[in-house]
Amino acid sequence: MILVLAGTGDGRLLVGQLVAEGHRVLASSLTEYGGRLLEQEGACQVRTGALAQDGLAALIRQYGVRAIVDATHPYAERISVEAQEACRQAGIPYLRHRREETALPEHPLIHQVNNWEEAAGTALSLGETVMLTIGTRHLEPFVTAARERRARGRQTRLIARMLPEEDSIVQCRRLGFCPGDIVALQGPVSHQLNVALFRHYGVKAVVTKNSGPTGGTDAKVSACLELGVHLVVVNRFPVDQAAMGLTGAEILNLLRGV
Repeated sequence: MILVLAGTGDGRLLVGQLVAEGHRVLASSLTEYGGRLLEQEGACQVRTGALAQDGLAALIRQYGVRAIVDATHPYAERISVEAQEACRQAGIPYLRHRREETALPEHPLIHQVNNWEEAAGTALSLGETVMLTIGTRHLEPFVTAARERRARGRQTRLIARMLPEEDSIVQCRRLGFCPGDIVALQGPVSHQLNVALFRHYGVKAVVTKNSGPTGGTDAKVSACLELGVHLVVVNRFPVDQAAMGLTGAEILNLLRGV
């Protein structure tokens, strides 16, 4: 059994390719929606929900997992570290899928930062209406910074754009986002839709991760440059050099011998 931690479209593609090559695949997704998509790819077992290191170890033992393919989002650093450690303890291969990054142009509208607090400070300094296209896990630094600015009499509006999952909407409401400041849609979206959304909300700055072309970053870059909107990009976090990642083809080739 191959365990695929499938947090992206790349992960779903890998599941389908592994099944086509005759592997038995146990696929894991954080959300039930993701789990349904993995079932459509032919995984023989699908589990959903968050995983801790002890949960990974239990899955390895229960299903006789021979290798873990980590196709989680490039910014899901916790699960990647825990998967590496679980593989080390079990003595099985850990194969990290490498998602291509977007090559960011040198441009006064493009701002690269290294953490969420820096992103919040930078974005809110660039305009009073900021769209956050980063999911819901890292919204708090922006909410805190916006609250501080409002306390100083500075008008600030945050728009949260995220997956149309109940948990995501509940989290936004808990943090104080009103319904009119929540955009729930399944990404990635096109250049044209980004342009329409940024115009509709009068956005002055957008915050994104560098999720690469398949994650929609290229379309956000082009939309912002067309409209003259600032784009704040949170760089990927440093990883162990040994876990820099492999292409899908490299992963498939390595698993042919497992």
